[in-house]
Amino acid sequence: MRAVVQRVSRAKVTVAGKITGEIGLGLLVLLAVGQEDTEANADYLAEKVVGLRIFEDDGGKMNRSVVDVGGAVLVVSQFTLYGDVRKGKRPSFDDAAPPQRARELYEYFVQQVRAAGLRCETGRFLEMMSVELVNEGPVTILVDSEKKF
Repeated sequence: MRAVVQRVSRAKVTVAGKITGEIGLGLLVLLAVGQEDTEANADYLAEKVVGLRIFEDDGGKMNRSVVDVGGAVLVVSQFTLYGDVRKGKRPSFDDAAPPQRARELYEYFVQQVRAAGLRCETGRFLEMMSVELVNEGPVTILVDSEKKF
């Protein structure tokens, strides 16, 4: 699994003009599921995201997690994180999981974030979405459950 995690002061996702998920302070997580991913990958990624210390403490050092600051999480499915352009200019998505498996692990990931005690909003799987955010810092972290980066 891969995630782009952004520290936000606010974020929302809309589908056909209707808000499907919206948060204030917290994390926007763009999430992709790969062909070989399992619940173990989702567990690892959820634990990593929930525990990321990317919010500032009183001394201005990034030392607090989304749990520590009382924030929320907005998770948006984005299979294009598995786009491979090494062989040309048109991305190949061969490494992305098929939709049904991706949906299962996406929903499992959301459950794990909620099980950590966080409010977790979502986009809508397999829909064309518009995502708006205010990235604070900006702070953007890439996380891969296979630790490729």
